[in-house]
Amino acid sequence: MHELSVVMGIIKIAEDYAIAAGAHSVDEVELDIGTLSGIDMDSMDFAWKQAKKGTMLNDSVKKINSITAKAKCLDCNAEFPIKNYYDACPVCGEHLINIICGKELKVRSLLVS
Repeated sequence: MHELSVVMGIIKIAEDYAIAAGAHSVDEVELDIGTLSGIDMDSMDFAWKQAKKGTMLNDSVKKINSITAKAKCLDCNAEFPIKNYYDACPVCGEHLINIICGKELKVRSLLVS
């Protein structure tokens, strides 16, 4: 379950920024998570609930912006949504694609007090 290490990293980032801002708690964490990021959301929720206990994020709310994966075909230049890295272009059927978005895993914003 790598989601626990991801959550611990998010907590570290949030606490570091909150301390630098002179805050006492983190009230909200907004995350961008792409559909190809490899994160299992149920595991993430479980890890989040457990890992934030006793930290500056103890009473925080987690907001997630899900980023739908999109790719561009390098043969015909069509842009299209994808669910897997190996999806073919729906226009020409080729597999030579460039993933435009959907691999994101980042802290978008923090609300501290």
